Amino acid sequence: MSQHDQSAQQDIKLIRDLLSGSGYAERAIDYYLTKPNMGIISDPDQMTELTGPCGDTMKCYLKMENGRIKDAKYQVLGCPGAISAAMALADLVKGKTLDEAMQVKDRDVFRELVEIPDQKQHCIRLAVKTLQKAINEYRGVAPQQGDSNPEPCHRAG
Repeated sequence: MSQHDQSAQQDIKLIRDLLSGSGYAERAIDYYLTKPNMGIISDPDQMTELTGPCGDTMKCYLKMENGRIKDAKYQVLGCPGAISAAMALADLVKGKTLDEAMQVKDRDVFRELVEIPDQKQHCIRLAVKTLQKAINEYRGVAPQQGDSNPEPCHRAG
């Protein structure tokens, strides 16, 4: 193994240790490190962006086929909680109808992640709200008063 590879492995171990010590479960850490659903879909059927009050921003891309979500990807400008929540949610909705995807709640994403710090629960809310907004926009449903922003974010100080 080259010195560069050893250094990269050590960096990953340090990140894992930091996140684990902060209250992230291994599953949430894996989503953060591997980012399996991070990126863009070049010809999406829907692309929606939402920024939370804390400044974390998510873009959700949906590709539909036969009435189901064929692919879902996110671009995330945010913390490990925001990234892991978006990655997990995309996995949860692939293959679902829009109605089924709208039924995916915060608690479902939390279960998928196993554990994230309490002060990062708002990250899950932002991911879910971004997906719901994308589905509503795809359907041509106008946003209702108060739907554009998720609950306030609380950063650990």
